[in-house]
Amino acid sequence: MPASQSRARARDRSNVLNRAEFLSLNQPPKGAPEPRSSGRKASGPSMQPPAPGDGARERRQSQQLPEEDCMQLNPSFKGIAFNSLLAIDICMSKRLGVCAGRAASWASARSMVKLIGITGHGVPWIGGTILCLVKSSTLAGQEVLMNLLLALLLDIMTVAGVQKLIKRRGPFESSPSLLDYLTMDVYAFPAGHASRAAMVSKFFLSHLVLAVPLRVLLVLWALCVGLSRVMIGRHHITDVLSGFAIGYFQFRLVELVWMSSNTCQMLISAW
Repeated sequence: MPASQSRARARDRSNVLNRAEFLSLNQPPKGAPEPRSSGRKASGPSMQPPAPGDGARERRQSQQLPEEDCMQLNPSFKGIAFNSLLAIDICMSKRLGVCAGRAASWASARSMVKLIGITGHGVPWIGGTILCLVKSSTLAGQEVLMNLLLALLLDIMTVAGVQKLIKRRGPFESSPSLLDYLTMDVYAFPAGHASRAAMVSKFFLSHLVLAVPLRVLLVLWALCVGLSRVMIGRHHITDVLSGFAIGYFQFRLVELVWMSSNTCQMLISAW
């Protein structure tokens, strides 16, 4: 034992930090809180340990929080890209909504822009097609008009079904008109006017012999109809672009199920 004590004293003497000039390094700074011992019990009512039921209650409350209050710590790249594109779409749609209200910058042109949009509404097109079908006396004309009527009805049902499924609101608070309720075009996605304009213009370009200026005007009309729906604040940009795509696919579908002249005559006679 004396040998071990002598070795310990020798180590203390050889330790540099035990010298007088380094003793301050081994002492805690003034005003620093004293370290708490793990075995020391806290005194006072404020340091009481939590009740056993508090942890379970907090866990139940955290489980009841809605999903939008929960933070997504590791979002996927697809989610970030989708949210970014959605934010850009909303921002650009609000900027282009220059005729969205009476206080908008182009409020004086709102009536004219709405009139352009009405030219792509389903009610005038269906009514005009039926009227032309009644007045038509040629088999070729009746065949084209019957297939156009089929395409218009398909467009209304497709747009109404997708809108009922998605239920996306427009960039501005605007109530649908009476004509919109008649064609069940009450939501924003997809834009029914844009799909109808794209489908009708493609139909006319394929089945009517038109001069080049008329073809250009027909394409410009479809674009103006889609733009007018954004300008009055009824649809987003992506709603209109999706409407154009849906209108094109509707035209391709009608081309696949094209009714012959005999089928059209049978339907007309039954009607």
